[in-house]
Amino acid sequence: MAATVILEPAGRCLWDEPVRIAVGGLAPGQPVTLHASLRDDKGALFQAHARYRADAEGQLDLERAPALGGSFAGLEPMGLLWTLEPEKPLLRLVKRDVRTPFAVELEVLDGHEPEAGQLLGRAVHERDFLGPGVRREAVRAGGVRATLFLPPGPGPFPGIVDISGAGGGLLEYRASLLAGKGFAVMALAYYNYEDLPKGMETLHLEYFEEAVNYLLSHPQVKGPGVGLLGISKGGDLCLSMASFLKGITATVIINGSVANIGGALHYKGETLPPLGINPERIKVTREGLADILDALNSPLEGPDQKSFIPVERAESAFLFLVGQDDHNWKSEFYAIEASKRLQAHGKKKPQIICYPGAGHYIEPPYFPMCPASMHTLVGHPVIWGGEPRAHAMAQVDAWKQLQTFFHKHLGGEKETISGKL
Repeated sequence: MAATVILEPAGRCLWDEPVRIAVGGLAPGQPVTLHASLRDDKGALFQAHARYRADAEGQLDLERAPALGGSFAGLEPMGLLWTLEPEKPLLRLVKRDVRTPFAVELEVLDGHEPEAGQLLGRAVHERDFLGPGVRREAVRAGGVRATLFLPPGPGPFPGIVDISGAGGGLLEYRASLLAGKGFAVMALAYYNYEDLPKGMETLHLEYFEEAVNYLLSHPQVKGPGVGLLGISKGGDLCLSMASFLKGITATVIINGSVANIGGALHYKGETLPPLGINPERIKVTREGLADILDALNSPLEGPDQKSFIPVERAESAFLFLVGQDDHNWKSEFYAIEASKRLQAHGKKKPQIICYPGAGHYIEPPYFPMCPASMHTLVGHPVIWGGEPRAHAMAQVDAWKQLQTFFHKHLGGEKETISGKL
């Protein structure tokens, strides 16, 4: 007996879009295990599975049937994606080449794991990172090392600079997906890429200013200002850019810091020193992972106040997206302190959205939560926090929220966003 795996949309879709998964041709009430797997761009395997029971007609629809256990339980139509776990521990699922899709292999096995037996049906579901008509352009202008993604159509489009965390290099997957929503998005590298500095002990804001000016002068980008999107270390860089540079209209910070972190930041004779660290405050979990939540000093006390980013200088609107179980640093505290400083100087109160149970890496929808991985700056695996289901829900909502915020403050055509989990 062969089962049929039914996917809607049938062929392929973008990574941030939901897919309907159903199985036909089963016996009434038949117990089955669904298994999902994909390999990342370096060949590392990620897998998830869930146990189900077919209905009285021998059909199984993940939008209606709750999982009975496995990687997750309950009604979770996209659970097979957001619970994917690496075969090798401490790996985070990252898309390194956006020109190719992730191929998700779906298998239907007879019976319930661990006793699941015969393979009844399979399908391969491709999930893209470059939407139809989205253009990808390498940027090597002056010192700027980046990739620009332009939506289909004549433009001009609202422009956004997208900055990743402290891992270095050039990650494009968030920028490429966001370009499909009507924005011209530039993924910007800032260290450990091509001829850029190998480390981030010293960063110069002039480099980021050059990137902003490049984007503003691009014929496909509509002014008068651009947006900034940063996560983690990219968040405090975006906060510094909004505070010191001209032409920034809207800034979204995902689990960022209100103080300069990691290395000294220079701009036109001013220097923000890095926030101090006390390694003795690092806790080690039973699994031997570092919990660095309390390692950083407070930016409100003593000499560490010099690291506080002067957000009161900013002319930008702000949105802070906060995972309340972030174990990298105290994102919620930082967002609230930024808000206090802005309001104390007569600036508009920023929007802060807090997500209970969400960890540090709030990614585009359906990326599995990374509970722990190597931290570039710490040189040791750290825990990032988060509870998988709450984190998955947060990613879907945060993705909608940041698009709404950018459309509101940068203008542009409002795309219809299907963002249901």
